[in-house]
Amino acid sequence: MNLSNDYSRVKPFILVASTQDLASRTMATYLLEHEAFRSTGNKGYYTSDSHPNVRIYISDKSTLYMEDLDEIFPDAKAFVFLSQHRSQSGTKALTCHFPGNFGLNRFGGNLREISIAYPSLQKYYMKTLILRRDIVADYQIVIESSHHGPTSLTKPPFFIEIGSTEIEWSDNKACSVVCDSILKVADCEMVPCNKVAICLGGSHYPAKFSKLLMDSEYGIAAVAAKHDLTLIDEEMLEQMISKSVEKVSTLVLDWKGLGKEKERIMALAADTGLEIVRL
Repeated sequence: MNLSNDYSRVKPFILVASTQDLASRTMATYLLEHEAFRSTGNKGYYTSDSHPNVRIYISDKSTLYMEDLDEIFPDAKAFVFLSQHRSQSGTKALTCHFPGNFGLNRFGGNLREISIAYPSLQKYYMKTLILRRDIVADYQIVIESSHHGPTSLTKPPFFIEIGSTEIEWSDNKACSVVCDSILKVADCEMVPCNKVAICLGGSHYPAKFSKLLMDSEYGIAAVAAKHDLTLIDEEMLEQMISKSVEKVSTLVLDWKGLGKEKERIMALAADTGLEIVRL
């Protein structure tokens, strides 16, 4: 699914918020109050003259189950979900990821289905976020491995999240940084990534892959963490390769983070014909 001339045409980014999600509500409120978004007259739908390539959609549904957005916004370029992030550690974090289920669909989406990834969108967002890190110096800034729904949208869904407790979900400072960053990305002309990788191994918060994204020319599509490697077979690997707006050229492995699956994953990787990079 290479980035085509048609896909590069000006189409709106849809910022999707849910009333069920405190961080989502805080971010939506910031955008409405500070970025001149106004109602179109359709329930939950907002536009701004200052950001002509951006729409806001506020729904009463959970972000994890919004599989009908294609029907509501057939001309969308991508769906950017404004979301809260939860973690057992309660760590302050600004995270992002593409959705996907390598196995069960406990939290939306379909069984064994990953979403379409948009590597340059994630790369531009992370790089823009990092430029504002002094404002949120107490937050970690990382990508996550692919997880949860929605998975069947025909335009790429991308989650940008604030974690990990109600304190952070209500933090206007963090919300402003996240919102300002994604607006800046949506308003700019993104150059497609020259190299795009899918990544296997490591933790749910893959520090090696985050560093690769920030310090190299690589964009990153789907990421399967160590705990999902037993679910990776030819079919899932093919989804990871094919479901990307920009062509996947490389398979990156967290070498120590492959665990007992190392030999099997290496055999699968060899059959893809992709460049193999070990970290």
